[in-house]
Amino acid sequence: MNSHHVLQWLPSYLVPFVSLSYPTAPPVDPDSFPHSTYYKTGVLDGCFIITCIAVMAILRDVVRIFVMEPFARWKLTRTWERSNSHHIQHNDNKNGLINGNGHAGHANGDSKPKGVMSARDARKIHRSVLRFAEQGWSAIYYTFQWLFGFYVHRNLPTRALNPTELWSNYPHIPLAGPLKLYYLTQTAFYLHQILILNAEARRKDHVQMMTHHVLTIFLMVMSYFCNFTRIGCLIMVLMDWNDIFLPIAKMFRYIGLYTLCDITFTWFLISWFVARHVLFVIVIKSAWFDGPRLISVGWVPELGHYYSERTYDTFVYLLVALQVIQIIWFWMICRIAWRVISGQGASDDRSDDESEEEKKSR
Repeated sequence: MNSHHVLQWLPSYLVPFVSLSYPTAPPVDPDSFPHSTYYKTGVLDGCFIITCIAVMAILRDVVRIFVMEPFARWKLTRTWERSNSHHIQHNDNKNGLINGNGHAGHANGDSKPKGVMSARDARKIHRSVLRFAEQGWSAIYYTFQWLFGFYVHRNLPTRALNPTELWSNYPHIPLAGPLKLYYLTQTAFYLHQILILNAEARRKDHVQMMTHHVLTIFLMVMSYFCNFTRIGCLIMVLMDWNDIFLPIAKMFRYIGLYTLCDITFTWFLISWFVARHVLFVIVIKSAWFDGPRLISVGWVPELGHYYSERTYDTFVYLLVALQVIQIIWFWMICRIAWRVISGQGASDDRSDDESEEEKKSR
């Protein structure tokens, strides 16, 4: 079916796992991606999603273990050593314990060397290293996926401020290769996020996160098979844009760069409000009013027409539910912003809860 995209020796049953399925003839007069291969949709697309989930799991661990964790451990250990050295020198100068060679002596018969890291500091650094690495993968993924999504969006005749083209000439089939690849990789990412959500430390907004991911996946699958992919593409580009900056702000915080954390978080706050509470609301408004007005066909599945009042209303109500979750999160973000303004620094209300061991060690 699509073996021309892979090596000839690959068994046919593995082909859907490593290439896009259902290639078809391009439209006679395409309004986007004129030189791309075009595809239909089908259940075999799930095979490619499975492969993407596996690849993302491997990439996440490679980036986290071999890149992010070593860097964070080096940075935090170096910072601790400098802070500890300064603290020792300050105390010894105060107590007059610097000998003629500039070496610090020990007073009061201290048996524990002052340069040895305490168990509490070691736990704190280890926790920050793990969190830095987790956020590092998110920052890398959202950056590259947003760039890819923006490329797809720029090649579609849709605009965020005037989204009527989302509905004109419905259904928009078949799908260009880049658009199909973008949709499948995004679906794989959110499925992967659900799998790892409980593997990480439980966060205060665990229920909201799980609800958000389930809603997102349902909307993506529904829009994919009902041929509302252009609105899906636009929404994902809007959401991914500000998702780049929150993990970066957290990374700065975990390695002690608090000023950069506050600056990045402020930019994240601005981009969140514009993308999710201005542009996304414009998209919802267009879905509510423009869609029923511009979509003239009804429920004709054999022609790719999946518009019905019940289906479409479900789609719009889910978008509204997604906006409600965004509003809840925005309230949490505003609380953090107040801490920044009042000089307390940014600390994420949505961050992971402290472990019982850490609480007891205080």
